[in-house]
Amino acid sequence: MTGKIIKGIAGFYYVHDGRETVYQCRAKGIFRNRKIKPLVGDNVEFSVLDETDKEGNIDQILPRKNTLIRPEVANVDQALILFAAAEPDPNLNLLDRFLVMMERAEVPVILCFNKIELCPKERLEEYRKIYEDAGYPVHLISAKKDWGIEDVRRFIHGKTTVLAGPSGVGKSSLTNLIQPKASMETGAVSEKIKRGRHTTRHSQLFYVEEDTYVMDTPGFSSMYVSDLNPEELKEYFPEFRSYEQDCRFLGCVHVGERDCGVKTALEEGRLSKSRYENYRLLYQELKDKRRY
Repeated sequence: MTGKIIKGIAGFYYVHDGRETVYQCRAKGIFRNRKIKPLVGDNVEFSVLDETDKEGNIDQILPRKNTLIRPEVANVDQALILFAAAEPDPNLNLLDRFLVMMERAEVPVILCFNKIELCPKERLEEYRKIYEDAGYPVHLISAKKDWGIEDVRRFIHGKTTVLAGPSGVGKSSLTNLIQPKASMETGAVSEKIKRGRHTTRHSQLFYVEEDTYVMDTPGFSSMYVSDLNPEELKEYFPEFRSYEQDCRFLGCVHVGERDCGVKTALEEGRLSKSRYENYRLLYQELKDKRRY
C-alpha cells in the first residue's frame, strides 16, 4: 500500500492511506542503517501488519520532491505564511526571515494576514503593498469572521501546503476551518501515543480532501537563518533583482557601496523601507556570525 506520513513521534510514524485510515507504523531497520530518517510529508510504501489495530511497517520511502530543514518536512508544494494583522501586530523582521527561508528552499509562498477586523484599513493596505511589491500574493482574512476562507480553500486545493507563522496568529483556528476534523485527528493520534492533545513540538499533516493536505507546524518566536553567506542574502529578496543592473560594482550587496541601484530605488520610494532595513539587519547578523 502507499500513503503519506502525517506525523512522527517517538519512533512511530502515522501513515494516511489517502482515503480515511491512519496506520501506526514503524520504519524498517534498513532506514536506520542507511541513516535515512522518514519525514512528515514523505510518500511511502507500507505493509499492514494488523488491520484491526491499524498497525504496519514502512517498507520504502518514495523519492522526495523537496525537504525543508525547519520545520523538518518533505514534499511541500507551497507555504501559507500566516501573521496576525493586529493583536499581536506583525513582526515584519520575523516575516522577512520566513520568506528568506522559503526562497532558499524554492517553495512558493502565499502570505495571509489574519484578524483583519482588528486592524485599520490603511495599515492593511500598507502591509499588502509592501509584500505584493516584493512579488508575493497577499490575502487579508479573518478566521473568526470567516472572511476570505473560501479563497484559502481554493488555493490549497490539490496541494500539500505548509502552514507557518508565529504563535497566537490563528493557525489552529484556520486549520480547523479548513478541516473541521483536524482537532479530532489530533486527538485520535494523541490517544494512541498517550500524549497531550496539542503538541507544539511536532509538525503534523491534516488530510483535507483528495491530494490536499495542510501541514501545521510549531509556532516560531524567532527564526535564525544559518548556513548562509552574507553575500548570498540579496538573492532571497526578489524585488532587488530588477534594480541590480544599475549597481556600479559587480557583486554589490547593497549596503555600503556607492552608486547602488537598490539604494537609489529605496531613496526614490520604489522599494519598501521595512524590507530593506530587515535585509540590512539580517546581512549584518550573518556577517557577525561568520566573524565568530
